[in-house]
Amino acid sequence: MLNKDLYERYLQKKAKKLGISVEELKGGSMQPSKPVEEPQYQSVQPPQPVQPVEPVNPVPQSYQAPTEPVLTQNYEPQILDRRENKFCVIGYPLGHSLSSVIHNAGFKSLGLDASYETLETPPETLVERIKYLKNNNYKGFNVTIPLKLPVALFIDEVDKYADIASAINTVIINPDRTMKGYNTDVIGFKNAIPEDFNLTGKVAGILGTGGAAHAASVALADSNVKEIRFYTRSIPNSLELLTYMRKVFPKVKFDAYQIEYIRDLSMVDILVNTTPIGMLGRSADMTPVEKPQLMTLPQGALVYDVIYNPKNTVLLKLAQELGYKTVNGVDMFIGQAAAAEEIWTGRKPNTDLMKIALLEAL
Repeated sequence: MLNKDLYERYLQKKAKKLGISVEELKGGSMQPSKPVEEPQYQSVQPPQPVQPVEPVNPVPQSYQAPTEPVLTQNYEPQILDRRENKFCVIGYPLGHSLSSVIHNAGFKSLGLDASYETLETPPETLVERIKYLKNNNYKGFNVTIPLKLPVALFIDEVDKYADIASAINTVIINPDRTMKGYNTDVIGFKNAIPEDFNLTGKVAGILGTGGAAHAASVALADSNVKEIRFYTRSIPNSLELLTYMRKVFPKVKFDAYQIEYIRDLSMVDILVNTTPIGMLGRSADMTPVEKPQLMTLPQGALVYDVIYNPKNTVLLKLAQELGYKTVNGVDMFIGQAAAAEEIWTGRKPNTDLMKIALLEAL
């Protein structure tokens, strides 16, 4: 299951907010709907061999009376999936989401007749939303803020990255209505880094400590960086993340620094922005790091902004002016979506067509 310590802390906070006990939260209405019972099947008995009847007139001993073959194959009942290819994204708010654009392009590249919806889901309506998705035969869904941890209440199984990152962004609903959660953000983050940029032994700086920072830190630690520096507005609030990451990745050094006091980035080989600063509709004209501080990065450093709208943030424009390599959030966004579609369908969509559709929509 999802990381036990972080999960229990989440339950305590949620229970306190609702004014109930943790036990009531676990055993009350927050529990997932009961799975549909599987139909009972009667086992198939193979036919018994027919014993030859003694002929009236004896036949020569060289003659072998034919016998019917004995069936040895085991027959097991299977649950047939006759559901439509229905998918969606849940979260709140979703006003600027372009998930439907890239997923519809991905399904089209597979020749798949599928639908993908944007379903705004405030946290207090999550229980009803999960029931709705199950009862209306959805095959899977994506999860975005602020539901990447709360959705774990309804998940029967999680993959490695979802467990380590303590966040779920992709869910598959099985025919028997059980659900498995994945974190494809980690995969998308990794795949967007240029192949010629070797992370082994590098020092990474991550701006922010939210959900995107969790995915980025897992991807970087899993890629053998030697140190990760978190730059945050609240160091005390990041101690839980630091303690957990040190436990999971003991060979990597983790530290936290006040983001407002960034002066020297000369030790950082890859700087990653996971804050919303620079995002369209919120602070598109701002940057989390000003030019004087940015220019202290060493030559050959990589600046990575997970924001995909706009595709060229103020931070990336400054980095490009200073001659640094840059990566925007477009490739990460496409990568995590493509991984989600492969989980749902078992096939890899055309990421080039998905990217073209996204760029046309930006």
